[in-house]
Amino acid sequence: MQARPHLLFLTGKLAEPSLRRMLGEIASPAGFDFTVGVLPITVVALATVPWIVRHFTPPPGIDRIVLPGLCAGDSALLAEATGLPVDRGPKDLRDLPAFFNTKADPREGYGAYDIAILAEINHAPRLTMAAFLDQARAFRDAGADLIDVGCDPGGTWAGVGDAVRALRADGMRVSIDSFDPREVELAIGAGAELVLSVNSTNVDRAADWGVEVVALPDVPADLTGLDSTLDRLTALGVRFRIDPILEPIGMGFAASLGRYLEVRRRYPDAEMMMGVGNLTELTDVDSAGVNVMLLGFCQEVGIRSVLTTEVINWSRSCVRELDLARRLVFHAWTRRVLPKHLEPDLVLLRDPRLHRHGAETLAELASRITDRNFRLFAEDGVIHAMNGRMHLTDADPFALFAAMSAREPIDASHAFYLGYEMAKAMTALTLGKDYTQDQALRWGFLTRPEESHLAGDAEAKGSGESD
Repeated sequence: MQARPHLLFLTGKLAEPSLRRMLGEIASPAGFDFTVGVLPITVVALATVPWIVRHFTPPPGIDRIVLPGLCAGDSALLAEATGLPVDRGPKDLRDLPAFFNTKADPREGYGAYDIAILAEINHAPRLTMAAFLDQARAFRDAGADLIDVGCDPGGTWAGVGDAVRALRADGMRVSIDSFDPREVELAIGAGAELVLSVNSTNVDRAADWGVEVVALPDVPADLTGLDSTLDRLTALGVRFRIDPILEPIGMGFAASLGRYLEVRRRYPDAEMMMGVGNLTELTDVDSAGVNVMLLGFCQEVGIRSVLTTEVINWSRSCVRELDLARRLVFHAWTRRVLPKHLEPDLVLLRDPRLHRHGAETLAELASRITDRNFRLFAEDGVIHAMNGRMHLTDADPFALFAAMSAREPIDASHAFYLGYEMAKAMTALTLGKDYTQDQALRWGFLTRPEESHLAGDAEAKGSGESD
């Protein structure tokens, strides 16, 4: 029988007991033996790879080294120094069970999609060319497939051709959103490939445009005029996609979803589009969840393009949300799996899972600290502050800081650092998020990386644990 691999897990003094307990639970099911290598440092996040190379030599009999995810530096340096393969593990040891999960990866093959995103630049005639191009490039970078040039009613925009040419010169595909025939002609002449939109009032002009159009009903509530418009487009040989028009909540939302189903029934092979902004822009709710639900509907009905805007503040990341959502719903639909535990970047307000150390583990951690540097934890509604002289808890960070400073003086720079971290901890408690000291709170794809200040703080306090 083949021997099980022997893995060396590196950690700091503080996390050693927790790591040993965790590995004791998962090693046998995951099929490995283990040794815990305790580095001469309290907090492993302070240990860089070059520092580890200088301060640690692996014992004999090791097949592979697992480096803590928070250790900065190139793991190849450790592999070269030891002659052993090195894996970078998770940032939190409580994620080790998932790290060693032997089940098939539910994300295997993940990332494909078949829904195109049109991102509309609203009131384009009012923008300078620089602002217009900046917005278009931001949409493209977020995942938009076409840039939709939104024109204003009440007059022909003479500069629409220049705007479209500028987008095309930058490698972008373009649609034109206008009922003004002259604007449409100028845009198509400059390279626009799709016209939003046509109905019975302008359908005959579509024969001269030579591009695909979006067909609308004259009266959305009962699809009046749609069939005749589609018949005319077919007779003219004009390609089209159908948008029955999504209505806002309270204005016929449920019935409008029914019209998409009805159009699909009548025209089973037709291309369709949905303007999702009528919900995301006109509903008092963060847009990510709305976009996922709407794209799930589109995926199942066969609606292969969506039009969005990013005007109101709560919808200003809609393009990126739709880009992530289309991958999620495609994977769920084609693999016949739940859209769960697949796209953590769309879980923004709370975290996909919440970890707990537990009171017993926190008490043990506190008992092992000997230096004066504060370690902060947040769980079960309270913030914990511990160092070699105290272990205090409180639900109110102001009261906690007052108790800490009453026990020992805290200088201004350290107080600022602790205040910043406590604000993060309180936010995590309020929203149900994980808090890890000196790490950015997780906000899905909106997470902003945070520079570590813990090492500098430790050095300022004279821990003597890194060099």
